[in-house]
Amino acid sequence: MKANLFFAAAITLVMLSGCTGNKENAVQTSKAVTFDEVLATRRSVRSYDASKTISEAEVRELLVATQEAPSWANQQPSKYYVAMSPEKVEAVSNLVGERNKQNIAGAPVLIVCTYEKGKSGFFQGQQTNEIGDGWGAYDNGLSNAYFILAARAKGYDTLIMGMRDSDELRKLFNIPANEEVMAVISLGYRASEPNQPTHRPLDEIAQFS
Repeated sequence: MKANLFFAAAITLVMLSGCTGNKENAVQTSKAVTFDEVLATRRSVRSYDASKTISEAEVRELLVATQEAPSWANQQPSKYYVAMSPEKVEAVSNLVGERNKQNIAGAPVLIVCTYEKGKSGFFQGQQTNEIGDGWGAYDNGLSNAYFILAARAKGYDTLIMGMRDSDELRKLFNIPANEEVMAVISLGYRASEPNQPTHRPLDEIAQFS
């Protein structure tokens, strides 16, 4: 799907669109952020600055960027349920486990990600290969990647959480049965610089022939 090209295009669109909403929180840069810089500085952040907020308009910009992500036959199965009010954010934070709840304290936005089943990986209602609805999860992952990279290009930080109570989240947002609940993503500003993670040697993950 040539995801790197799509990522670069999405980041470029985000950088060109400019920041809106709270001016005091807008990313101030003297030069355009490069795609390599976005990749190098993105982290899974577990400490947020509670004094900084993010507007609905700013979240909408990031979600528009996700629509540039590739998906199976352009089915676009990903959906996003955005918690922004203090009450909703607290409700979601109570459904991601105690450790995650501590990690995301101070994040002003929490987003529940889902994908519509029976779309990606299907043709005329029939599963096209053994992966089936796994392609919906694959496409949702690509969409999420666009979101977190676009967020970093704007100066925001994120944490993708797989530990969550899907049944209670479904009730909280009235998520229909034909959607699979995937991750919860926190969105905010880092309170401190996270550590640089180590990576496996390239030869352990790639084979050339």
